[in-house]
Amino acid sequence: MDETSQQNHLKAYGITYWCLTNQYKASWLLNYRGGSFLLPDAANIRKECHIRGVSFELLSDDQANTILEEIASPSQNMEAVVLEKAPKIAVYTPKGKQPWDDAVTLVLTYAEIPFTEIYDTEVLTDQLVMYDWLHLHHEDFTGQYGKFYAAYKNTPWYLEQKQEAESLAKQLGYGKVSVEKGAVAKKIRDFVVGGGFMFAMCSATDSFDIALAADGVDICEAMFDGDASEPNYQSKLQYANSFAFKDFTLERRPEQYEFSNIDMTGQRHIPMDKDYFTLMEFSAKWDPIPSMLCQNHTQLVKGFMGQTTSFNPDVVKSNVLVMGACELNGEARYIHGEKGKGMFTFFGGHDPEDFQHKVGDPPTVLDLHPNSPGYRLILNNVLFPAARKKHLKT
Repeated sequence: MDETSQQNHLKAYGITYWCLTNQYKASWLLNYRGGSFLLPDAANIRKECHIRGVSFELLSDDQANTILEEIASPSQNMEAVVLEKAPKIAVYTPKGKQPWDDAVTLVLTYAEIPFTEIYDTEVLTDQLVMYDWLHLHHEDFTGQYGKFYAAYKNTPWYLEQKQEAESLAKQLGYGKVSVEKGAVAKKIRDFVVGGGFMFAMCSATDSFDIALAADGVDICEAMFDGDASEPNYQSKLQYANSFAFKDFTLERRPEQYEFSNIDMTGQRHIPMDKDYFTLMEFSAKWDPIPSMLCQNHTQLVKGFMGQTTSFNPDVVKSNVLVMGACELNGEARYIHGEKGKGMFTFFGGHDPEDFQHKVGDPPTVLDLHPNSPGYRLILNNVLFPAARKKHLKT
């Protein structure tokens, strides 16, 4: 999985997932040649690699043992992590097409990793317990319809989306979309607290935390929910309820395409050719979780924008780990934390291979980006729940 030897990094994750679903053993060799996978030598695995265009090398038992001995050496920042079971994956997405694409849905499909689409009905009827991993992308859990009001309030797709959301909320027994979305956010919170793993990108990151902090507080203006917002709602936010962010200030103006000062999109003045963020290096033996989530063939990842591009480090909670940062703009791009028995990862930006994705743009063709470092970070999160949990000494 190093830079020059693997012709399709993304599909290699699909091969590893396929092996797990077919009861094969697999190991993730952290920091060894770009985070390589050690799989059994079986004819059908080799055939699957050939079909999908994934590079592999054949090793004798002696060669494999030599590599594992090297990895086990205390002098090497490497670790071999056993992958046991293919996680059951759910993607939170509304029924039907949206006027934008979802980077995670794209890469799961490209890597041939199966997933189930779920939405509010499934979440509110406690179906999340069926899954190990939940993905959220370009979502708005605050009931403000993505803050698209100023630019798109008269477009057919916006009006249709608003009507569908209101109809669904009513069907589910809620008088307002904001209240219904808040209930969904709390169910997702309970899923994580109970031991689930959540991965969020773009506006799902900050809008999720805002919805939790604003539980029971009306922060929506009349064009969103039919009545005025609650007076002094900023002072009523409960930051203890949120996962990753604290002390943030909400954007009150409904015509402003922004939720709060969590996001740093409006403060960015970085030319496209200089927009990169750096992945942090962790101890593979002592910090295997962030090491897994940062496996890549490069530590320097090309930046990309979104409604929520990056995170203001001043409002990131102290117990949340920053795994990727853009030093040029002083922003966090890739963060991870624990909540209860579960974990979450937030990744800023919309599409790792589309610098400034706009509504109506065509989907990215991943055949043109089979070795994308940004998309690899997404797949690290997909495969991470398969890792064997180590028993801690007491």
